[in-house]
Amino acid sequence: MGPAVFFDRDGTLVDDPPPGYIAEPEKVSIFPGSAEALARAHALGYLLVMVTNQAGIGRGLISWDQYRAVAARVEAMLAELGVILDGTYMCPHAPERDGECPCRKPKLALYERAGADLGIDYRRSWWVGDRITDLLPSKALGGEGILVLTGHGPDHEEAARREGFAVVPDLAAAVSALAAPR
Repeated sequence: MGPAVFFDRDGTLVDDPPPGYIAEPEKVSIFPGSAEALARAHALGYLLVMVTNQAGIGRGLISWDQYRAVAARVEAMLAELGVILDGTYMCPHAPERDGECPCRKPKLALYERAGADLGIDYRRSWWVGDRITDLLPSKALGGEGILVLTGHGPDHEEAARREGFAVVPDLAAAVSALAAPR
């Protein structure tokens, strides 16, 4: 079993400009240094696992085809920079329309599925995102969480610090933190 870096997509890896819900692949913009950071994490022996809530699907704001096109563009842009993801897990549910679901972050279903699929050691893994909900699964499963100040990060900084999570400027800084000896 090996460790993973579980990371969020919108606001963490890619820019998520208002009003959110990226629907056009040509509008995907990976934050500078993020792909290189993921390549460094992979070289350090971490599996790369993207976990994303996509409530825009459940809200009818983006279609499944739009989601798939954007997801394919993200993966193609990463591949152009030499980064291949080990797994991508997505929740399409909108809580106000679909009710409670076991897969919407911070719930654990997507992480547990990734663990079963990929043989992940949660205790040696990292959770990185721009919202507290991206980090809270680390409290239940083990490992460490790091809030990035891209995307919605500034809105969640106080809560992240209260929960004992590290706070860094971006995904590149998060990977530098996980590469440092503990």
